[in-house]
Amino acid sequence: MIVLDASALLALLYREPGHEAVAAVVTSSCMSTVNLAEVLGRFARDGHEPHPILDHIVSMGIEIVSFEAPDTALVASLEPSTRSLGLSLGDRACLALGVQRDIPVLTADRAWSQIALRVVVNVIR
Repeated sequence: MIVLDASALLALLYREPGHEAVAAVVTSSCMSTVNLAEVLGRFARDGHEPHPILDHIVSMGIEIVSFEAPDTALVASLEPSTRSLGLSLGDRACLALGVQRDIPVLTADRAWSQIALRVVVNVIR
């Protein structure tokens, strides 16, 4: 199992560089609802209706993990160690899911390779 960052799923959906790495693990992946909202927001920003995109993503077999109130403390605790890299709330939600489940995360954001956390970060490009 691996956690997908929004950037990784967007790379797959838009067939950007590194999409092959995401395609290879998509059926054994999970994603936070925070990151799913980021992906759908990108499509909405580009003028697409998000509901069909959501249906497509769900059909891929990605486990969608609800972001709950107890998750907020872990995400908040990552702020000091990731601030210098400019990580967003969504970035930290993805990392927190990896920490919680003790599984790697997959991202297109190279800055994440500099993170010193107890989670393996795989960068697709």
